[in-house]
Amino acid sequence: MTQKKEQPRLFGIKYSNRDFSKKESWGKNQFNSSFPASLAAFLYSKELKCKYLKLNNKFEVEHSEIPVDTLFGEDPTSEDIFYAFETQYTPYQQLVLGTLPRVDLVTQSKKDKTCLAPIEIKLTALPDHTTCDLNENKYGSELVVRPDTIVYLACSIAEHFVGKLSALNKIFGKKYDTITDWTEGVNVQPFLQKMIDDLNSICLNLLDNQTALVLQPIWKTIGKSPKLAENCLDCFVWIDLAFTRLFIDSTQSDLNKGKTSIPRHSRTTIWLFRMLYDFAQNGQFDHEAIIDSLSYNTKNDKAFAINGKVTHKYMKSQELTKPRVTQIEIKKIILGGGQNLLSPERRFDAIIYNTPKLFD
Repeated sequence: MTQKKEQPRLFGIKYSNRDFSKKESWGKNQFNSSFPASLAAFLYSKELKCKYLKLNNKFEVEHSEIPVDTLFGEDPTSEDIFYAFETQYTPYQQLVLGTLPRVDLVTQSKKDKTCLAPIEIKLTALPDHTTCDLNENKYGSELVVRPDTIVYLACSIAEHFVGKLSALNKIFGKKYDTITDWTEGVNVQPFLQKMIDDLNSICLNLLDNQTALVLQPIWKTIGKSPKLAENCLDCFVWIDLAFTRLFIDSTQSDLNKGKTSIPRHSRTTIWLFRMLYDFAQNGQFDHEAIIDSLSYNTKNDKAFAINGKVTHKYMKSQELTKPRVTQIEIKKIILGGGQNLLSPERRFDAIIYNTPKLFD
């Protein structure tokens, strides 16, 4: 009797809106979100937790751990979990005007037909070009953040103030009423420090209600070479409030130096502030209008990018220096010959595709 050939698949993802037996589900964009979800499920199977980056009352990013079933809202290998990639997290729809953007992954309950968690995913290389010549314990990953991530960040924060708009309005007060034209940077930049102070006040109000926002898996190479390190994979999770530090800290640094320009990280601070400011007044915000009109002569293709030297100070840990998943375990995550369906257009895809011995 001929044994049935195993279909290409990813560990832990049994039910999904992607068919991993088809090549199109292994394209560069699909792989960058589906593989991290599978990697997180694999960590769970090994009884390992993700590194958890959260905010403390000194506005510092501190480390803890989060179980993957808490992150996903369900056992990631359960018969009840459905992985909906590139999908809207519909519970946030009532917070925005217009169409809610899609998020990389929405976990759903098959039984209850409900959304469990929205998760942005950033699969990042370690080290990046700014840290590849440093010692291993100083490696860092570049993060490139899209505008939609800021929309979900604003929704994650705004959700806690539904029915409590007066608390937000009390923080904001009347001090922004004199801004006659928000589209002109010269009108808005003088208020940046006040915006940072108010965003920090909001964060202090929510320290006990921080919500996971971004799953950031890292894949580590040997310096700048295209060879995977022996210990090459791990997962970090950014809480919404901790994630604000990536652009607010940079904005504050510019202000402290007396800079009056509005680079991308400062513009992102303004975007988040304006979304929450409008939400405080109307119970909703128009994210498309805010992002389109508050461009300040910079393209909106991304919110901001931050290099490995900067991310390292937030992510510095044993897991960053020595990731817990090894080369040999990749064949336990990519199953059924799935590696043969990869399109080697990006570095991580290419390394797996061009290293067949990983699957011997």
